[in-house]
This record gives sequence, structure tokens and C-alpha cells, in this order.
Amino acid sequence: MDRVVIVGGGQAGLEAAAALRAQGYEGTVTLVCEEPHAPYQRPPLSKQFLLGKQDAGSLPLRAVMFYEKHRINLILGDRATEINRGGKRIHLAGGGSLAYDHLILAVGARNRTLPVDGREQVVYLRTLDEAETLKQRLTEASSVAVIGGGFIGLEVAATARKLGKMVTVIEAGPRLMARAVSPLLSEFFLNLHLAHGVAVRLNASVDAAAGADLVVAGIGVIPNMELAREAGLAVANGIVVDEYLRTSDPDVFAIGDCAAHPNRFAGGRTRLESVQNAVDQAKCVARTIAGEPTSYGDVPWFWTDQFDVRFQMAGLGAGHDLHVARGSIEDHKFSVFYFKEGRLLAVDSVNRFGDHVAARKLLTAGTPLTPEQAVDESVDLKQLATAHS
Repeated sequence: MDRVVIVGGGQAGLEAAAALRAQGYEGTVTLVCEEPHAPYQRPPLSKQFLLGKQDAGSLPLRAVMFYEKHRINLILGDRATEINRGGKRIHLAGGGSLAYDHLILAVGARNRTLPVDGREQVVYLRTLDEAETLKQRLTEASSVAVIGGGFIGLEVAATARKLGKMVTVIEAGPRLMARAVSPLLSEFFLNLHLAHGVAVRLNASVDAAAGADLVVAGIGVIPNMELAREAGLAVANGIVVDEYLRTSDPDVFAIGDCAAHPNRFAGGRTRLESVQNAVDQAKCVARTIAGEPTSYGDVPWFWTDQFDVRFQMAGLGAGHDLHVARGSIEDHKFSVFYFKEGRLLAVDSVNRFGDHVAARKLLTAGTPLTPEQAVDESVDLKQLATAHS
């Protein structure tokens, strides 16, 4: 009987297992999870979980019965240490091994760590166990220093401020979320945090993790590609895959945060860290394994919640030569449309869910949209998207 082994118990790994069964795949499916927990949601960890509005029991992506019903073999608290490609077998840290016909690497990424004195006192946030630690430390702290002004850092800063803590964000660069958003949005989020009492230091370096009761670092991640590299697979800022998410070995796939894939919206190879990318790549690879090869081409989209703002991004705006705004920045309800040579690249939306949904449809269909139409509130973007879908 055909066998699929999935290494990695995050969203991508779980969705791949579920999608295989949804596609009618009848072979064996085994999901290897390094953490002792069954696959769970990560986005709430920096927000609702820290606030105490969501507990660990509400985080699992599927109930235990799901794995039994869909015949998914779940291995918890063990990790793959070696891929024997010639023998089509992976070896586990616990001493066991698993044979495969198709191997899916959904090994994710790990936190980048701070090279500073006192780093053993620094708290990171990526896993449930780290979230538990941070939650406990937050109850004891009165002042919090957040190192890193990206999505995770700002989400933790907003959450800590909601809990009544004195919060300082320390960002090495000249603006917030610089890797993901335009200067206009960086300024908006700077003003948002300042208005809520968060102190923000830009162009700031950190030599020692001292001065605050609690230091939280959110300075990016490193893709887990060592397992693939040691097996002789191509790696370059992630595990290199083709449009079908195959590695340099056609029987081995990589998906999610660890996969460096060709992306039409990026104009080349890229690596995306998002729930959307994890879910859609999982479905894509499942179709290919189930006998319906499908290239990956879904519109990238992301989101973050900070204070009273739901910020949603569709597409990738890097390289744009024009941007226009629709709505009211002052009222915290607006969208920014990014164009290059007249073609829509991406849309960033602040508390404008309708714009975000329409943007995803417009980008998927490649629907023409002019900057004039984008700023004109009388133009129904949803209708425009539907008419061309």
C-alpha cells in the first residue's frame, strides 16, 4: 500500500494529512509532530491566548477523533533526524523509522535568537509552550520590552498594553513592519501604538537584555532546512521546490514556512510565513500525490490584529511604483492599493474586510483595476471582482 509520511505538526502538516483524505487518498498517512501537542492554531498565541480569552483546550486544529476517523497516524513528541532517500525511510530521534513512498516536509521555521548578554532571560513566542511561559511572565511583569517591530512583536506589544503593562518596542530599522508593509502603513501603526501608550524606539540597537521586567524578542525566523540539506536536497533560504512543491527529489515535497517556491505574485522564488500559504500549499500537494498534479498559484494573504485594528493584506506589493488610498486613515478604515506599471499588485486593508475580500478575487482573476477606480468609493469593488471572475 502507498505510504505518505508528513514531517511537521504545524498547520501545513495537519492540512496536508486532512487534504489527502479529502482527495480520496487511500494509502497510509503518518504525521510526525516534534511537539508533544497535537496540531494547534498559532495565531491566537500572541493575542487571545495571552489575554486569557482563549485557553489551550480551544487551540487544537482538529479533535482527537478526527485522526482516528480519517486514519491519520499521529506521532507526538518525536522528530525526524535523517532522511534515507535511497531506502525511502526517515529515522526518528526516538529510535524508530518510517518507510515512505511520498515524503512531505512541513518542518516550518524557528525563532531567530538575540546575540546579546542576558539572552537566557529573553522570552520568544512561536510554540504553545513558549506562549504558556510568556503568559505566566506577563502576569508577574509591570514593564515589558519588545525587541522587534514586526507582526509578532507588535501583536505582543498591543496585548501587553491591553493588560496594563508599560511597553517599549525596540526596532533596529527606521520603521515598523518594514519587511511587510509600505512606509504609509508603517507610520499608521507607529501612530496607533503611540496613541495607546506604547513607547517606540526606531533605529535602536540592543546590546543587553536588561532594564525591563520582561524582554520579548520577535526578530524573525529561520527556516528549518537542515534535515533537507543533510539529505542532499537543494536549499536556499528554505527548501527549494518547483511549482508542484516538489524538492530536487520528486518523491519529497516541502510546504509552508520552510518552502522556497516559485510565486507569480513575488515575480520569482520566495518563502511565505502565513496560515494561507500553509493551508493552500497543503491542499496543492495533496492533489498532486492523489493523482491530480496541480501547480501552486494562490494569492498570498496575511492578517494581524493590534488594538482596535484588523489589518489584512492581499498580494505582494514589493516593487510597486504607485499607491493610492481609499477610505479614511483618520477613522482607521481605509485600504491602500499598490500598482506597478498600471497593474494591481496588492491591497492592504485596515478595518475594511469587504475591500480585502474583493482584492483577493481581483488578484486571483487578474481583473484590470485603475488607480482612479481604486480611490473612487462609488466603484463597487466586489461587483467588479465578481463580474470578471
